[in-house]
Amino acid sequence: MDVTDAHRLLGPLPFDDVVSATVEGLLAELDRIAIRRAYVTHTRSLFADPAGGNDTLFAQLRGHERLYPVPVVIPGWVPSTVDTLAAWWADGVRMVRLCPARHRFDLGGPVAAQWLDALAGDGLAVAIDLDETAPAALRALAVAHPTLAVLLVNPGYRRLRELAELLAAAPRLWVETGTLVTQHGVEWLAARGGAGRLVFGTGAPVLDDCGPRFQLDHLELPRRTVAHIAAGALDELIAGSPR
Repeated sequence: MDVTDAHRLLGPLPFDDVVSATVEGLLAELDRIAIRRAYVTHTRSLFADPAGGNDTLFAQLRGHERLYPVPVVIPGWVPSTVDTLAAWWADGVRMVRLCPARHRFDLGGPVAAQWLDALAGDGLAVAIDLDETAPAALRALAVAHPTLAVLLVNPGYRRLRELAELLAAAPRLWVETGTLVTQHGVEWLAARGGAGRLVFGTGAPVLDDCGPRFQLDHLELPRRTVAHIAAGALDELIAGSPR
């Protein structure tokens, strides 16, 4: 089965030593649990220096066909102008990461609105951690930016009812399955209209990757649905972003 990890981190962690701090280590970890491709954000961008981390990410992933860069965007600051987004597209970027809480900006504010419009116009999807925002803000975002594709990462299995409502209210929102590791959690969400917009991802190495990968192989869903979660849904999210 073709498997793509939609949510992977590269680089050192401020609180641990990890094998996947290097590109070679990351590829070895992907091979170990049969993941062919990954969309990758640098830990430096998340935890320390967003601009510098993005530069490091582009430099380290250049020429690696299995790894796709997911740089961090801070509206009005990183990158320095919205014009850079088009250049990122030319460099192979198809998704960016937004961290409103960690990087202290208002996802619904006027500066963010300008940048979200630019991201949608350049065909770039955005990945947002559910704990970085709130369901009401995501519903408002879907209304204000109807063409913007959003991947909700780290949603957590305790928030399944909220996720079902979000999938119903926001047709351009997809949900990562990495933290839905509970008995029949993915199946429950799929039955409530989410099967086409569930995306495999792990959040490793901050989060476990073996549990989500094991779950993927044992989902009680049709094989075609599992294959779609493993790679097809993310391909549709990326390809479906208009430009």
